Amino acid sequence: MELQIGGRAVRVTNPAKVYFPDAGYTKLDVARYFEAVAPGALRAVRDRPTTLQRFVDGIGGEAFYQKRVPRDLPDWIPSARVTFPSGRPADEMCPTEQAAVLWAVNRGTLTFHPWPVRSADTDHPDELRIDLDPQPGTDFSDAARAALELRKVLTELHLTGWPKTSGGRGLHVFVPIEPHWDFVEVRHAVIAIGRELERRMPDRVTTAWWKEERGERIFVDFNQTARDRTIAAAYSVRPFPNAPVSAPLHWDEVNQVKPAQFDITTMPARYAELGDVHADMDATRHDLTAALALWEQDVTERGLGDMPYPPEYPKMPGEPKRVQPSRAKHEPDEE
Repeated sequence: MELQIGGRAVRVTNPAKVYFPDAGYTKLDVARYFEAVAPGALRAVRDRPTTLQRFVDGIGGEAFYQKRVPRDLPDWIPSARVTFPSGRPADEMCPTEQAAVLWAVNRGTLTFHPWPVRSADTDHPDELRIDLDPQPGTDFSDAARAALELRKVLTELHLTGWPKTSGGRGLHVFVPIEPHWDFVEVRHAVIAIGRELERRMPDRVTTAWWKEERGERIFVDFNQTARDRTIAAAYSVRPFPNAPVSAPLHWDEVNQVKPAQFDITTMPARYAELGDVHADMDATRHDLTAALALWEQDVTERGLGDMPYPPEYPKMPGEPKRVQPSRAKHEPDEE
């Protein structure tokens, strides 16, 4: 069948294929959901190199991440070249129309993973993204509590955050920034913000990279801002039984809602009533000077340096050893 959107007809093949067996939701149900929230879904990925998390046989089948553009990408969907930490380049799709979102959905995409950059400059992020990740023994309510304190930290640094549910148990806070800083600098800013939040909530928040040190706290996952790391876009569907979605929120909703409220059957009504509550997110971009000054203060006054990068990364300048503390005690020091 075909869906008409933005002046284009987008095919939906095998519309009756079941994508969510427990709930009985089909591929067409997913396509209809994205059709209902299309302006917001496009806003979240517009002109951004985007990795597609595809589930061509539904959530019970094998999923994969498509980073490079497929050979049959329509000529009306642009792409942009990004560079991975290894130095290898790749061209990724950059949606600029609502129909591009539906085209990707027809290929089995549930979750869109946009880079925090625009196609014109893929080396300088224009979004600072903070991932509040509940560790075992914590839940969404703990992440919400941390997010409200995070908002205060951001305000003191002259930054405005925009919260959304992750679609799982966590929360994401995005900050639009001027694209003047590279990935390393933006990551440093997130580390500094996370450390300040940790100082204010030491029993509830951690920036410890090694799981053995995190405890029952909310982890500020600073490595989600490293090059090639992405976070699920707003309105993305997550691969869990009830088809939850990543829901943009107003700040006064953060400690009032539960993630299970937002799925492909409930979000269209919310969208019809409220529209995209993050529609104005890109209207103002912010300066990272104060956050990077906090990073320098941590380095010079508190003796805090960089943190470990993800394991697949090349060794980065100033990075500490990538050895978990319990193992480091038994390993000889490097000469």
